[in-house]
Amino acid sequence: MLFAEQAVTSSDKTFFQLRKAIVEGEIAPGTKLSETELSTKYGVSRAVIREAINRLETCHLVERKANIGARVVSLSPAGLIELYQVREALEGMAARLAAKHMSDAEISDLRALLNQHFEKVQDGQSYYQEAGDLDFHYRIIQGSKNQHLIAMLINGLYHLVRMYRVQLGMAGPRVTTAFDEHRQIVNAIANRDGELAEMLMRRHILYSKNNIEHKLLSLSKERDKA
Repeated sequence: MLFAEQAVTSSDKTFFQLRKAIVEGEIAPGTKLSETELSTKYGVSRAVIREAINRLETCHLVERKANIGARVVSLSPAGLIELYQVREALEGMAARLAAKHMSDAEISDLRALLNQHFEKVQDGQSYYQEAGDLDFHYRIIQGSKNQHLIAMLINGLYHLVRMYRVQLGMAGPRVTTAFDEHRQIVNAIANRDGELAEMLMRRHILYSKNNIEHKLLSLSKERDKA
């Protein structure tokens, strides 16, 4: 299942553009969203912007507060811990189910994807993965073949997780070890060892959480000094 979503309407296109801008930090965490400014920037009506903001709220990228209006969610240690507790449990389950349900061809494609990623991580500086079918985690979630699980992760949490990963977790010393963990997870899935795949995935997400939490705390200390 490919993730290349087709922008059927101008509303879809605007939603995808705004979502990408938020996930990648072009629109910074905590930013107040002005319908007037965004409608001018994207060349669409305020009604289209309003619909996009409502959709962004359902995938937890935007929150509304009394007397403030809609704003991009902030990245915080507390929010990270809550999100990654859920992610660890659900993606661990996805890895276990993927070991049972992914076809040999799908596993072969997953290995090929990792080989492509290897070229990006050789310098140890960055491990950026495009959303959807080019994302290792997305492939395994889809490979679980459990539609309820896929809906909870992809429609509910995926882009908020990506926001933390893209802005805080895809660079630095963690890059090489994260790639090695991905490879171990694929090996477990290929060996049809669901228990091991789940354990490795949960551990991988825990390590990622620890890495991002450390960066968030460091940024907070820097702001306090400023």
